[in-house]
Amino acid sequence: MSEVSMTAVETVATGLGWPEGPTVLPDGRIVLVESYRSQLTAIDAKGKANRFAYVAGAPNSCVLGSDGALYVCQNGGTTGPWRASEMTTPSIQRVVEGGKAEIILTEVDGIKLNGPNDLVFAADGRLIFTDPGTYNPKAPDPSYIFALLPDGSAKVVVHFKTPTFPNGLGVEADGSIVWAESYTGRVCRQRPDGRRDDLGKLPGDNPIPDGMKVGADGRLYVTDIFAGGIHVLNPDGTPDGFIRCGKATTNCVFDGETLWITNAGVLADGSDPSFDGTLCRTRIPRGGRPTYHGRIAGSRNA
Repeated sequence: MSEVSMTAVETVATGLGWPEGPTVLPDGRIVLVESYRSQLTAIDAKGKANRFAYVAGAPNSCVLGSDGALYVCQNGGTTGPWRASEMTTPSIQRVVEGGKAEIILTEVDGIKLNGPNDLVFAADGRLIFTDPGTYNPKAPDPSYIFALLPDGSAKVVVHFKTPTFPNGLGVEADGSIVWAESYTGRVCRQRPDGRRDDLGKLPGDNPIPDGMKVGADGRLYVTDIFAGGIHVLNPDGTPDGFIRCGKATTNCVFDGETLWITNAGVLADGSDPSFDGTLCRTRIPRGGRPTYHGRIAGSRNA
């Protein structure tokens, strides 16, 4: 058994409603989305949770910008069969603590956003995000990865011939984009010159990857909802261990050598909300890649 598989995981907060997409604030609080509560939630060092901002719909992920605002993937109001009491437009939102969510992007090159899922700032200031639409393998929406540029313009950066549900993603040291596909169970990379690598399928009988982060050493940390933990992959995609976390592990974020982890606590197969989600943490020597905080000017087609 690999050393990483023996990593101890500590639960910090409970009672969360489908938590995902955590980010770290300068004051040390962790902000995550609670899809079932249609809000962003801040959790302090003692595990106390408070509403950070209400955003309607079902936020899927958030990331801190250099302007102090949080940028949010808003899927519109779905988590499997569940629907939010206040649906909204699938979009990229921007919000500050206690403020009203501002929609800053709803379409790219004439393509309306279907359900933005995860996002990350690249070193060059671009906000890269996945848009797989609503999770429905029997009638899948088209799959896209987009980039929102600092000037507010946007473009398609990864094209998919068939829907794969690109979900969590990261940006590597050389600028390559890596992502995990929930429908195929595979992890892929697109290099800056456009070449694409298939890094293979995750271990297990039915892997359903969700979130992803890149370690300082280039290893990939990919959460698996079905397996309830994090697959650790070498840069070439070969498995290097598994961190068991909790039921329905959704996403993670590095804060130095601390890896914060969200678990939904339930599979998204029912129309009723669940509040069995948790926030956990573990220690990863050397930690993750540097976190970049960009800023997007103005608003576009909102």
